[in-house]
Amino acid sequence: MALTPVEIRHMTPGRSLFGYNAGATERLLDEIASSFEDVWRERADLADKIETLEADLVRYKELENLLRTTLISAERASAELKEQARREAELILTEAHAEARAVQREALSENERLARESRVIRERLQAALSAVDVAEQPAEPAKPADIDKTWPGAEAA
Repeated sequence: MALTPVEIRHMTPGRSLFGYNAGATERLLDEIASSFEDVWRERADLADKIETLEADLVRYKELENLLRTTLISAERASAELKEQARREAELILTEAHAEARAVQREALSENERLARESRVIRERLQAALSAVDVAEQPAEPAKPADIDKTWPGAEAA
């Protein structure tokens, strides 16, 4: 049992004829020494505990700094990745627009080509139909002089 300083101050060893009673004084000193040893051990244990807690605190502060650094690095990497993805998206979009314009120009060119071919075919068809209409009309008998002019290789008059 640990004695408090107040208890020690109020203890009085028994007195004898020539001073203090030696037995009572010895017991009091043993009790004080025992109490002091208990307090000294407790103090040493607490000092060890403080040392351990301080080491833990240093380790936790280092860990906190490492986590903070890691978090900052992760945030930077995330921001860089977002920016890179945004740039790539813009590049893809620009390329897609350019390709769409090229496809549109090609389609317009093809449309114009087909329209020209259609006009040519329509003109040929109309010419062929006109030729058929002319061929279906009754023909006048050919005169002998006209026959010579229509013969292949004959000169036109």
